[in-house]
Amino acid sequence: MRPAALLPLLLLTGWPLAAGRRPVHIGALFPMSGGWPGGQACLPAVRMALEDVNRRRDILPDHELRLIHHDSKCDPGQATKYLYELLYNDPIKIILMPGCSSVSTLVAEAARMWNLIVLSYGSSSPALSNRQRFRTFFRTHPSATLHNPTRVQLFKKWGWTKIATIQQTTEVFTSTLDDLDQRVKEAGIEITFRQSFFSDPSAPVRSLKRQDARIIVGLFYETEARKVFCEVYKEKLYGKRYVWFLIGWYADNWFRIKDPAINCTEAEMAEAVEGHVTTEIVMLNPENTRSISNMTSQEFIEKLQKRLGKNPEETGGFQEAPLAYDAIWALALALNKTSAELVKKGLRLEDFNYNNKNITDEIYRALNSSAFEGVSGHVVFDASGSRMAWTLIEQLQGGVYKKIGYYDSTKDNLSWYNNDKWIGDAPPADYTKVITTFRFLSQKLFISVSVLASLGILLAIVCLAFNIYNGHVRYIQNSQPYLNNMTAVGCTLALAAVFPLGLDGYHIGSGLFPFVCQARLWLLGLGFSLAYGSMFTKIWWVHTVFTKKEEKKERRKTLEPWKLYATVGLLVGLDVVMLAVWQIVDPLHRTIEEFTKEEPKTDIDVSILPQLEHCSSTKMNTWLGIFYGFKGLLLLLGIFLAYETKSVSTEKINDHRAVGMAIYNVAVLCLITAPVTMILNSQQDAAFAFASLAVVFSSYITLVVLFVPKMRRLITRGEWQSEQQDTMKTGSSTNNNEEEKSRLLEKENRELEKIIAEKEERVSELRQQLQDRQQLRSRRRPSNPSSRDGCAADNHFTNAAGPVPTLYQPSLPLVRCLVSEQADKLGRSNCDGSRVHLLYK
Repeated sequence: MRPAALLPLLLLTGWPLAAGRRPVHIGALFPMSGGWPGGQACLPAVRMALEDVNRRRDILPDHELRLIHHDSKCDPGQATKYLYELLYNDPIKIILMPGCSSVSTLVAEAARMWNLIVLSYGSSSPALSNRQRFRTFFRTHPSATLHNPTRVQLFKKWGWTKIATIQQTTEVFTSTLDDLDQRVKEAGIEITFRQSFFSDPSAPVRSLKRQDARIIVGLFYETEARKVFCEVYKEKLYGKRYVWFLIGWYADNWFRIKDPAINCTEAEMAEAVEGHVTTEIVMLNPENTRSISNMTSQEFIEKLQKRLGKNPEETGGFQEAPLAYDAIWALALALNKTSAELVKKGLRLEDFNYNNKNITDEIYRALNSSAFEGVSGHVVFDASGSRMAWTLIEQLQGGVYKKIGYYDSTKDNLSWYNNDKWIGDAPPADYTKVITTFRFLSQKLFISVSVLASLGILLAIVCLAFNIYNGHVRYIQNSQPYLNNMTAVGCTLALAAVFPLGLDGYHIGSGLFPFVCQARLWLLGLGFSLAYGSMFTKIWWVHTVFTKKEEKKERRKTLEPWKLYATVGLLVGLDVVMLAVWQIVDPLHRTIEEFTKEEPKTDIDVSILPQLEHCSSTKMNTWLGIFYGFKGLLLLLGIFLAYETKSVSTEKINDHRAVGMAIYNVAVLCLITAPVTMILNSQQDAAFAFASLAVVFSSYITLVVLFVPKMRRLITRGEWQSEQQDTMKTGSSTNNNEEEKSRLLEKENRELEKIIAEKEERVSELRQQLQDRQQLRSRRRPSNPSSRDGCAADNHFTNAAGPVPTLYQPSLPLVRCLVSEQADKLGRSNCDGSRVHLLYK
């Protein structure tokens, strides 16, 4: 390039050309505005570094570094334009220095085509660590993934194993979160919930609240952070139960800045962000030691503030300014080393052009081996070209950020100040610890019902003994004692089922639970079949035998006991078959029902998960439908038969009315209890109370109704002492039947008297007509001695065949029946001489 053409450009950079020193040009893009206006502080810092480097005679003594820069506005499109100008306009740039991650991605991908080294001072995207994609890229700004080892170290320190994340949907945060996911897995920590948003964080924040996230890592820019924490305040996702981890490069007063995009006040924002933890790359050496520029970090800050001339908090990139300063020093040291190596090969730095890969490789090796103390700390690059640095850990305490520690990831060293403060006086739990508790049956209720069941079993045994002991008494024999014995045994089994009904995990282990389930089913099933089946059999045969038509009764007077026993056996056999098939095909087993979690008032980090044990099978509803359907039909049919036979009286089964009463009570209790217990299945006390008390009361009622009257009769009348008395008293059981017959006969007698009165009136009319006819004939015939026979004519008709017999003689039963035109309606059995006295009282 001609000196005349170069002079204006040199004057533009602001530095006069030192005599005898050759210029080396740097092409830079500083974001003076846009999403991250880091160039506002980084550009002055770079100029400070160039002045300090060029002033040194031991670094690049024959060269002088020159800067050519443009404002990229942190926009890849704008950066593309200026990158074209830097590459295609003289002078040749030996290195490129972009700022933002998005701009650095563009520049680093294109730079290898021009054999250019790229050194960034403000890029944190983890994607830039990909050496296959960005082969000549270096950065003094550590990768955003450098936060992750620090976060993992803090998770371990506070004993957290479950975390949640929420991120803004950008490449830098997505790649950072991917790296965090891999690191926490290696540490045995789990990311339980992962949320993301583009511009509106309300739904993801609500989701975190709903999923009970406690330890939350937030990755988003400052403007989005205000939106997030406004939603955090609304959802109450803050306080002593929660810890938020944020990026530390926000402004210290970021949550106090008025933002029209949110509708939360400054006080609400301050309340929501209180206690959160930030991890920030150490961009300023915390130790008061001299750097390679012979300045301490504090001296650098003071010098930079003088150059800026305004409040650092209002200057973009002030925190990253030490990184930009050290980037120039890293470049100067690398070029100095490269220059020495090139001299050995007969080359010079000014020989560099975009086609000279040898010089690029030398610069690459020199940068890759850099190690020096800068104002930002120890500067060294890893294999991917990223800066290795310490991480500063801060916590917002009382609205002010306090340093609570440092972490050196290169040495895995955590320096802790022990000044962390928590709203709840201790780090919160990383998740709500769920304590499983079983809902057991009330022991008072179980003991009370068990006592009633035990007394019921004792009563059943007494009734059974009574029935067996007095089996020779005719009154007992006429009640079918063997069926009553089955009823007592069935009640005993049903009452015994109360005990396994009340057994749960409080008394037995889970291994024994299936046996308890089977005991419940078999005892209830067989108990019902024996107790109710024997009563149903009685009422069935009473209805079958003693409610037939009159002409068929004589053929059915004999009741064969074996048929009764066979009927009970059939019902019990059906139950045994059904239960056996159920247990073989789909056996009952222990199942757990879980309820809504409950939060105790005393501990905010614990929730109680109530559980309830059930006896169930795979197709429980199908089996219950079959079982309840069969039993329900028997109950309904039993009620019908009991109603139909309520007026029947028979000596063969003399307690069938008591059986009918017992059937009514049992049926009503069972038909009400079965659906109620299914509805209350999740309420163990109520379900047990309904089921067990229904069994107890049904059994008590059955035993009392069937056996107590027999005991009372035999005790009060002493009927077991005298067979004769027993016979007499047994015969009295037909009194009611005789009274009924007497009432029917009286009614029949009144109807006959009415008919006879009508016929007598008709006879009187006929006699009057006969007398009138005789008088008429006597006037027509001459009188003769035979006229004295006229008295006989009062009672006889004459015709050609001879005298007519007497028309009406009440004393003759045969004539009375002939006169009665409705004799057939009243029955011919009534027309006999034995009932003549009933016609005339």
